Amino acid sequence: MLKTFRIVGYSEGVSFLLLLGIAMPLKYMFDYPMAVSVVGAIHGGLFVLYCMMVVYLKFNYRWSIRKAAMGIIASVLPFGPFVFDAKMIRSS
Repeated sequence: MLKTFRIVGYSEGVSFLLLLGIAMPLKYMFDYPMAVSVVGAIHGGLFVLYCMMVVYLKFNYRWSIRKAAMGIIASVLPFGPFVFDAKMIRSS
């Protein structure tokens, strides 16, 4: 399950960076809002899946409240899932 979580975390992190770094500039600088619609929907689904997996892992892997909270916080920060994986998942 941790391997699946890592894949979802990386996917969510990449989708967030694509949203911030490519789709939003396309929307606001080049008047192409479709990019945000598509990438935003993909990112939204991955974000929800990531958060659901953090909750699942909290209860089934007996993560501490701190570790689960750090996972949720990581999901809203650029590069957050990558740092969370490196610091919290791999070190466990």
